Amino acid sequence: MDIIFLSEVKIQTKLGVPEWERMVAQTIILDIEIAMPNSESCTTDKIGDTIDYGVVVSRMRETLAENSFMLVEALAEHLCQLIIKDFKAPWVKIKVAKPGILPGVKSLGVVIERGSR
Repeated sequence: MDIIFLSEVKIQTKLGVPEWERMVAQTIILDIEIAMPNSESCTTDKIGDTIDYGVVVSRMRETLAENSFMLVEALAEHLCQLIIKDFKAPWVKIKVAKPGILPGVKSLGVVIERGSR
């Protein structure tokens, strides 16, 4: 299986349980692995035969600007489903990190996988 990865993608969004935390957008950091539906691009060298990661990042920025979430788990699930449905990826793994939220903790978050390898 061939996997596209995006590391330390920084996106502004409203996220958190307390209402005050969702009042202003904060930076989250995403690490994403996306299984390609096929490996044709390895031989054709054509962007149309793969998942365009630039489009994936743009689409994630767009959806996170339009939606707010209370839980990192719900945000991660939303992004996984978007990638699976919109880009026909058979498998996705996403790590969502919220940096600097708790004193003495560099970041917190969740890692989820959806689909089949």
